[in-house]
Amino acid sequence: MPKKESKIINRLNEISKLPKIKMPRLKLDNIDRIDELRMDFEKYVNNAPKVIRRQDHYPQTHYATVRELVDYGTETFKDRVFILDKNRPKDKFYREWTYGEFRKDVDALGTALTVSYGLEGKPIVIIGENQYDWYVSYITALIGAGIAVPLDKELPENEIELTINRARAACVIYSPKLKGKIEKLMEKDKIPTVSCFVEMKSDAAAETKQDQSGKEITTVGFDTLIMEGKVLMNDGDDSFRNIVTEPDDFRALFFTSGTTASAKGVMASSRQLANNINAVSAYVRISENDRFFSVLPLHHTYESSIGFLLAFGYGSSIAVCQGLRYISDNLKEARPSIIIAVPLLIEHIYSTIMRSIKKSKKEKAVTYMMQTTNALKSVGIDVKKKVFREIYDGIGGRLKYIVSAAAPIDPKVGQWFTDLGVIFLQGYGLTETCPISAVTPEYDTRVGSAGKTIVNGIIRVENPDDKGDGELVISTDTLMIGYYEDEEATNDVIETDENGRRWFHSGDIGHVDEDGFVYVTGRIKNVIVTQNGKNIYPEELELLLGDIEEIEECMVYGKEVPGEKELIVTARVIPDYQRIEELYGEITLPEVHRIIMHHIREVNKKTTNYKAIKGLEIKDGPFIKTTTQKIKRFAEIAEGKILKIEE
Repeated sequence: MPKKESKIINRLNEISKLPKIKMPRLKLDNIDRIDELRMDFEKYVNNAPKVIRRQDHYPQTHYATVRELVDYGTETFKDRVFILDKNRPKDKFYREWTYGEFRKDVDALGTALTVSYGLEGKPIVIIGENQYDWYVSYITALIGAGIAVPLDKELPENEIELTINRARAACVIYSPKLKGKIEKLMEKDKIPTVSCFVEMKSDAAAETKQDQSGKEITTVGFDTLIMEGKVLMNDGDDSFRNIVTEPDDFRALFFTSGTTASAKGVMASSRQLANNINAVSAYVRISENDRFFSVLPLHHTYESSIGFLLAFGYGSSIAVCQGLRYISDNLKEARPSIIIAVPLLIEHIYSTIMRSIKKSKKEKAVTYMMQTTNALKSVGIDVKKKVFREIYDGIGGRLKYIVSAAAPIDPKVGQWFTDLGVIFLQGYGLTETCPISAVTPEYDTRVGSAGKTIVNGIIRVENPDDKGDGELVISTDTLMIGYYEDEEATNDVIETDENGRRWFHSGDIGHVDEDGFVYVTGRIKNVIVTQNGKNIYPEELELLLGDIEEIEECMVYGKEVPGEKELIVTARVIPDYQRIEELYGEITLPEVHRIIMHHIREVNKKTTNYKAIKGLEIKDGPFIKTTTQKIKRFAEIAEGKILKIEE
């Protein structure tokens, strides 16, 4: 490979945001001794009674508010470990907080914010990395201190400013990493509604000064507020604990991904957030022995509800991932049983494990043992964790659930983890559904589905095509109050029928089977429409391209080409350079292009002619993404750079 192209590829590898998962070369001794350990599985399985799949859902919980849920969790499990976090990512050990300690900090922070700073009922922005102080701040706002406004920590300074102003926040609680941005906005008087700035992981004393208009501005450390609140409570102030929050009160404001101008503020009530926990309880039954691994950003509604609030109902613990670069070590240290992640990360873990298996030359043996253990499991004998112990040890040793959220995932990946013995679940919903509309029942997992419509919910298909795919229109008790200060936009997406039932037009394309399982095909705004009126769903083609091992990531779109009436179906890809080098040695970029295009032509044979991918672009650098690792398609098409291929 020429030096110039080697440098390009090295640079691409360096800027990749995917973490390096450390998976040792596998010995898989259990699998090597198959013949020694083997019994007559076929004879046994044929004669044994089959496991009967559960037909009805579990009994549901019925929390009316987040306050009720938090009260239950912190009183019932007060001595159990709740949050595990580190002061610094490289610290050797996690620090642990119990449910009881957590509640004391929530009450102290709430007392300080409401009594000393008068913030009851006012918007409180929370922005920063996943950490203990974030959890405390969020619950404090939800159960009485104000309106929680979680913001994406990756927002540029100007968008932080505009979003804080749109929310008319009275307080900003921020992480030390964002101190520079927040102080700039404060010094320039860019966020005039804010009167209180609180820095996480800080014991700075309160300092008050006047802004240009004469308004008093206070800056204070998070730990200082906790101490101040505890002093007030010790003196008999229980006013925060006595605040009453009504189920349908506006308690949280979530901003959808997009530019500040296009991002919409989603208003959620305490009842809607609590209903997420009630919905999941019907399909999944976790316990106090389960441990969540917090890797999705907490401003994302899926993580802040299913990855956080759900734990209160069962006494489960939550270990905070210290960043993608530390994920491998953190998995081994925290030993989680539940991982909620985006498909990109799950697929990356899968690819890492598969490479290790291939290096060990055990692919056929692993496949055989998956088939054998599947047969045993069908009659109630589950030995998967014992057989595949080495693989489990590489991802913490206790993994029970993987939950894929935020985007579709290749069914092949979900099926592989299922065959490994992991309960593979998917959740479907949008920020507007706060977020759960469908989730996979653990007793009836159907890989390929986005989940089953939640109990008491309905998802209908509007204007279905000849395949049954149409817009998914959702009616659930998790549906938002509406868009913040935008009644027109709310009315554009929510209709109310003659029975008073509210229906949300999701913008997603898909179908629902007779059992209520949802299958998402794509997004209306992403559809490529041919001159003959045929619809091409990019997501469908992207899943097919996912089987090409030379491709790390891809995006399919309709490219406008001068002189052509028809949009050219084009794949923009990031090659898996490491795998390519393993397969072909050092080759040139044009050769990489030819190899991938050859595989794309093979993929085209699996589709109808009008869906054929005719263009290929090699991405220069990473895709433009949201913090949940979804590609920003329109930004990528407009601004994304591609490499010039010189033959």
